[in-house]
Amino acid sequence: MNGQEAHHPEAPAEAPPESRALTQFEALRPRLFGVAYGLLGSVAEAEDVVQDAWIRLQRTAIDEIEDLTGWLVTTTSRLALDVLRAARTRREAYVGPWLPEPVETAPDPADSVSLADSMSWAMLVVLETLSPAERAAFVLHDVFGLTFDEVGAALGRSAAACRKLASRAREHVEERRPRFDVDPEAHRAVVEAFSKATRSGDLDGLLELLDPEAVLTTDGGGLVRAARNPVRGADKVARFLVGVSHKYADRVHRPIVINGSPALVTVGGGVVDGVIALGIEHGRIVTVDYLRNPQKFAGLRTTQAEQ
Repeated sequence: MNGQEAHHPEAPAEAPPESRALTQFEALRPRLFGVAYGLLGSVAEAEDVVQDAWIRLQRTAIDEIEDLTGWLVTTTSRLALDVLRAARTRREAYVGPWLPEPVETAPDPADSVSLADSMSWAMLVVLETLSPAERAAFVLHDVFGLTFDEVGAALGRSAAACRKLASRAREHVEERRPRFDVDPEAHRAVVEAFSKATRSGDLDGLLELLDPEAVLTTDGGGLVRAARNPVRGADKVARFLVGVSHKYADRVHRPIVINGSPALVTVGGGVVDGVIALGIEHGRIVTVDYLRNPQKFAGLRTTQAEQ
């Protein structure tokens, strides 16, 4: 070395626990959001829960946590379950039917957040019929793959009790989950035909698309005009939709993908004022979920749209 001592660069200093925790938290954020959203069906509430989990972490001795991922998932689950229990009371006083908040996902499911597959719109609607504990056990175990020991830690129950909860929830879901068509192209074609018939007020065209037992559910939350009860039967649903199209003749439809399925947004005055999700079975529309509550558009990339 020509008489000179070899220079050995110093090893980079290890990042402090707080910095490592922040990096891991940000990497886990989509999964944590998915857990909270699956439990709550509310984008805004799920985002608040994830933020609360981060605040809890900052108040904890981070270097004493052996499994940070497990800690964050468990804490997020507990916080979401607390919110869900409180929300059940509020939803009992909700004006009209309550629908989940949609999340806009990428047109290609491969490019989308994993919740698109596990938290389809139809699944979210069915999950609303479960008790908070059943929903939590099902979502955490069946959807996100937690062991029953981990589910038990989140729910404050034994693994055996959580296994029973998940089993009951699974039976309930299987009984009530509709067998909707999943072919994106076929689904998109029906959505486009529905949009055309609705906007033109084509009653016969809508009747051809609707299943005889079709059900329309509108969620206005008492903030905008909406049907207070579900509308049942193809004829009544078609007439309701034609009436809406005449009343809001200035509204236009824009295609969108929510929770992994093609859907529509209604736009008026450059602002999104509704989301329409269709349940399609054997090429016929079985359910029309029309979300109009403006407080439930947080999961859309924007509530502004060009006319």
